[in-house]
Amino acid sequence: MNVNPQSLRSLRRLCGAGWRRLSSMQGGAMNVFDRSMKRKQKTWASSLQDSDKYDYLKDEVGSRVADRVYDVSRTFPLALDVGCGKSHIAEYLSKDVVGRLFLTDISDTSLRKKKQCEIPTHSVLADEEFLPFKENTFDLVLSSMSLHWINDLPGALRQIHQVLKPDGVFIGAMIGGETLYELRCSLQLAELEREGGFAPHISPYTAVTDLGNLLGQAGFNMLTVDIDEVQVHYPGMLEVMTDLQGMGESNCAWNRKSLLHRDTLLSAAAIYKEMYGSDDGSVPATFQILYLIGWKPHESQAKPARRGSANVSFADLSKISKLETDYQKTDKKS
Repeated sequence: MNVNPQSLRSLRRLCGAGWRRLSSMQGGAMNVFDRSMKRKQKTWASSLQDSDKYDYLKDEVGSRVADRVYDVSRTFPLALDVGCGKSHIAEYLSKDVVGRLFLTDISDTSLRKKKQCEIPTHSVLADEEFLPFKENTFDLVLSSMSLHWINDLPGALRQIHQVLKPDGVFIGAMIGGETLYELRCSLQLAELEREGGFAPHISPYTAVTDLGNLLGQAGFNMLTVDIDEVQVHYPGMLEVMTDLQGMGESNCAWNRKSLLHRDTLLSAAAIYKEMYGSDDGSVPATFQILYLIGWKPHESQAKPARRGSANVSFADLSKISKLETDYQKTDKKS
């Protein structure tokens, strides 16, 4: 298939726009996702006999969230994992750091398939948008690969802030807006070619530029947001889509298109390989992971200096700069 470079650049910008902007949202939550469908997808994926073979991405991100827990030099007697799936973080944590861990998920099957760990755990069937815990309960709240399916993300962050104790920390990871841009572009190009238009097949994701504002609005301080990319190579596009199903990560947006025509699917697979294929015949799938850390305020935390409390004025800095310039001129002459 021949694609005009200018059209391709325009489509790439469109394809890359697979995120939802939340910082400007007023009033009620956006109803983007069918939460009942997401529960069914996660339950189906967890019920597969070989479900463990699809855990590689969630295990990898879970290990990186655990690394960030170890970077905090303290112990956490009581912790909560929101949207834990099969508990992809706990297996990388030690009981020397986390005393007890509560696991919550919307899928009972996922909770029953939780991975073994050395920390005492308690499973609670609960929606990430409705946490059934009292205020100021946990020293640490974790979440990995779950928050990108939340309709009311600002509300979920406020609830996480609420259940944390003062000086407690939230450490999470979620999918970012550039995730699966290869799949998105290939499907849209194929639909334009075969059907004269395209429908969304990849879920909308949160933009990284929104996360800092959302955490701040939820009441967190000392914020950290960073981005990582995980690229996985597959034999072809169909294997990418199969693994997304096995992970329970298929699209559950209300406006999703339920069926793809066979011709469109085959065309998309060919476009995917032509545009992104590697020399060895494999194709990459890129997952953009957003890591976020926020602390619940406490009087013991370091505070920014009071405005106007600096000991050096701009006038003094100007004098110092002039002296340095004069010294350099004198040094050159000598």
